[in-house]
Order: sequence, then C-alpha cells, then structure tokens
Amino acid sequence: MALEQLSDVVQRCQAIQDDNYTTEDYSVFQIAGRTCLEDGESAQVLSIVLDEENKNIVRCMGWNLLGPLVQILLKKEDNNLPHCLATLTHLLEVCSPKELLVGLLEQVEEAHPDSIAETVILLLQPLQKVLLRLGSRKASSVGMALSTLLDQVARLPVPQTKEQEEDDVFSLCRCCSALLVFVRPFVEEAKQSRTPKEDELRTELLKFSMKSLCEPLLEVQLKDPETLAESPLRNFATEILGILSDIGESLPDLLSHSLLRRREVPGFLEEEVCYPKESLASLAYLLFVQHIAIDTFPTVFSSVFVLQCNMEYINLFLSRTEESRLQKGLDLYEKSLVRVEDNSLPVQLMELKSFFSVPQRIKGLKVLQLSIDKFDTEAKYKFFQCMLKTSHHAGVEGYIIKNIKNQIDFAFKPDKGNEWFMGAHLFPLLRQVLCLPQGPETDLLQNMDRVMESLNLLRYLLIRDKAWRNQTGIWTELYKIEDYYMKPLRTGLNMSKAHYEAELQNTKDNSKKTNAKESQTQESVCSLTVGNEKMPNMTPEMQLQVLHSALHTFDMMESVLARIEEIIEVKEKP
Repeated sequence: MALEQLSDVVQRCQAIQDDNYTTEDYSVFQIAGRTCLEDGESAQVLSIVLDEENKNIVRCMGWNLLGPLVQILLKKEDNNLPHCLATLTHLLEVCSPKELLVGLLEQVEEAHPDSIAETVILLLQPLQKVLLRLGSRKASSVGMALSTLLDQVARLPVPQTKEQEEDDVFSLCRCCSALLVFVRPFVEEAKQSRTPKEDELRTELLKFSMKSLCEPLLEVQLKDPETLAESPLRNFATEILGILSDIGESLPDLLSHSLLRRREVPGFLEEEVCYPKESLASLAYLLFVQHIAIDTFPTVFSSVFVLQCNMEYINLFLSRTEESRLQKGLDLYEKSLVRVEDNSLPVQLMELKSFFSVPQRIKGLKVLQLSIDKFDTEAKYKFFQCMLKTSHHAGVEGYIIKNIKNQIDFAFKPDKGNEWFMGAHLFPLLRQVLCLPQGPETDLLQNMDRVMESLNLLRYLLIRDKAWRNQTGIWTELYKIEDYYMKPLRTGLNMSKAHYEAELQNTKDNSKKTNAKESQTQESVCSLTVGNEKMPNMTPEMQLQVLHSALHTFDMMESVLARIEEIIEVKEKP
C-alpha cells in the first residue's frame, strides 16, 4: 500500500514543471517513503530515488527521508543497511545542502539519550559533506552544526577513571575524536586564506574551541601520560589548543584576556561572548597544570605576569562547589606560584581582589604558605592584616600569627631589618593579633589556635626584645596590651575554668547515680551542654574526657600567660 502511494505520487510529480509540487505531494512522499523504509522495502525506495526521471522530485523532497533513514541505520539491520546507506549517500549528493543541513541537525537534536553517541558519530561525515557543498558561504552553518553537536556531546557522562577512558564506556572519547576529524577541513580552509569569509569561519571555529574548553574539557580530569599513554581526551585537548593557534589566536593574548578587559577594550559585550571566562580558565589549567602546548607559550612573559593573569581563573575555580573544579583551582594556583621567586610579589598586586579572595578559599596550609612566601615584605604585611580581618577561622588566624612571628624573627637578623615588622608599623598588626573578639566572653576553646599563637608571639617578643633595647617598641606598648588583652584573657580563663570544673563535677555526680544494673545491660548515653551549646550525645566516660581536655587547654593558656606576666614583672636588663 505505502509503496503504491509512493510510486503514484512520484509518477504524478514527473509531469509537473518547474518543481511546482503541492503541499500534499510533499506530505504523501514523506509519509509513504517513511512507511516503506520502516516496512523493510528499502531496496524499492533506493530504486525510486536513483531513477533519473525522479531527479527533480528527489532533489526537492528527498531530504524528508532523512529521519527514517537515520533511525534504520542506527538499528543496524543487516537486510536494510546497504540500501539505506546508498539512499542516504545519493540524497547527500542531489538534495539542497541547506535543507539537508536542517534535516541532519534535527536528527542530532532529537537523538534519544541512549543513542546520542551513535547518532553523532553516524551523522558527522554526512554533515561534513553537506557543509563542504555550501562553498564560501558556510561559516554560519558550520557554527550552527558545531554548536548543536557539542550540545549533544556535552550530555554524555565524563569518564572518571583510567579504565573508563580506556574502555570508553560512555563513548565520549569516540565522539571527541570524530569531532576532530569533522572540523579539520574547515580549520585548514580558515588557515589558508584571510578573506572576510574566512574571518567569519575563524570566528565560528573560535566559538567551537571555547565551547569545547568549557564542555567537555572543563569537566574532564585528564590522566597523567605515564598512567595513560594513549588518552583520547588529552589528545582532544591538545588538538583544541592547536586549532586556536591555527586560526590565529595567540595563547598569551587569550590568557591575559581578563586583564585586557579591565582596560575597557571596545566591543566588550562581543568579547565576553567570544571569550567566556570559564573557557579561558580551562585553557590556563591545560597550559600550566597539564602542560599541553606549553612549548608554544613564549618564555618572555614573567612568572608574576602569568600568575596575575591566572588569579581570576583560579578564583573562578575555587568559587565553585564541585570537588573537581576546586582541585583544578588549587592545582593551577600552586603551579602558577611555584614559577614565582620567593619575596617577589609586590604590594601593588593587593589591589586585585583575587589576591585576597583566593588564599581565603584555600583549605590546604601548604598552598597558603607557598603564597605567603611569594609576597615581598610589605605585601606580606598587608596580606596578614587582611586575613586577620576577614578569615573568621581560628585555625587560619593561628597560622597567620605564626607567620607574623617568623617575619619578626627574620627582621631581628643582622642586615635583614625592615620597617614593616619592627617599630611603628608593627603595632597596628599586633593590635589585630592580640585581640579577643568578644572580650572575656570569647569562646576560648573555639579560638584556641589563635589564642595560643597570640600568647606565643607575645612571649617571644618579650624574651627576644629586651626591655633596654626595645627594638620593636613592645615594652612601650606593654601597658596597653595588658589592659586590652591580658586582663580580659585572664578573666576569660577564670570564667571558663570555673564553668568547666562545675560541669566536670556535675558529670561525675550524675555518673555515680547511674543504676549499676542498667549500666551493665545497656551503656547509658546522655547529653552535655557547655556554654549554651548542646554537644552530641556521649557516654559519661566520653563526657569526662571532653571536659578534662578542655581544662587541659585552659591550663596551657594559663601557663603561657603566667610566663608572660613573670617576664613583665622581672623586666630583664643587660
């Protein structure tokens, strides 16, 4: 029935001049042709399509058969496969390339989630053939095709392990490799000529490269070449950076794009669209962490300039919550820092917010220390001030205070003195260090790291800087320090110890009242409230351990504070 309908409409249309076919003709051809293909009559459809008398009809209507042809080819039915392939090949040669392009891209967009990779790989060669038929007017069509293809490829899961990439369990590797083959002739064409048409093509290839850097490459965790010698995803990243060079994009210019934007380059909005920040961050990561195309990056650029360029990208990575992005940010920051000489980053860089925000996002003390080491003396001073003001994390603050002590110690060495960690500049910093946020009511346990390092710094200064020399001015400032820090701390320690000792006694008393029989059959669990905060349910033994540990901490603080008071009282002289 369907074959008869198809034959009838074709026979009727043979007599029509100037391709004046009706809407009904198109509809019958499409429906009957689809049904024939679905019913396994692909050989008959091929015969009709190849008939020279039907050339004009096929040229105008043939693209409507793309949908059923693609679906049959995806099923890989042996009986129909050769005929359907031959039919598709013929349609690609005779039908309008614009109509074919629309039809093929529809098939890509409508691909079933389970057959995205198979659809993309099947249609890449037909799409390439159609685009090449468009001649010099292909730029926008190439861009539309590349965007559609990448949208679908981005839906594929990214392999997380070496084995997943080797086995290509999600077919992402095959798609990426096939995309490179697909795009190569357009890259070659853009390389060979500098006409306005090729400039349009270069723009579309730039968008493709930027989009590839974002998806899938921003999500990919590339494996070390020693771990995975043949990595399709690493090869894809390498080729994408190669395409950028081929179309005339300078890697240093791309890297410094965030700095150039601050100079209000004309065409800001267009630049922002062509050079997405996430894509440039991915580029920086591939260059300086994975060392892809690093041999093409000029060595004339200073390591400080490279770090300055990368800071915005590092900040972008670290502002995300995904573990993979955070790790990329840390890796890029560390790799950028190790290139820089110690004590060389000038204070002027502190004007860039990222030089404050990035270290605050870092969880690892190793990288935090590395960044501190790279600042010059004045920059260290400003950095310490900012971190003490904005960190709100006792552990980080304690670490910063330890670094301040190290800088003061360094300043005491012969010929190493500096104005920032001695004398007048030191005391604004010390006032930030020797500070109890809530006065005597400060939670000393929560602020233990900060309090202990502050006390150690104060003790160090009083021992290292004798009263008769007073190089740092600590002895001149001491009476103020006693009033605004030591006395409130002493009061806070007394209050905290009294509170915890009372809790300890209550816990012991409650433990004794526990029924011995019940404690043998079922371990008692109870809660403990300290400082208006309810602690997790614990056994009495665990509660006693916590309370003893807290009291031990207060004893340590009190011991250092007592030593400081002793030094002040003695006031050692030469």
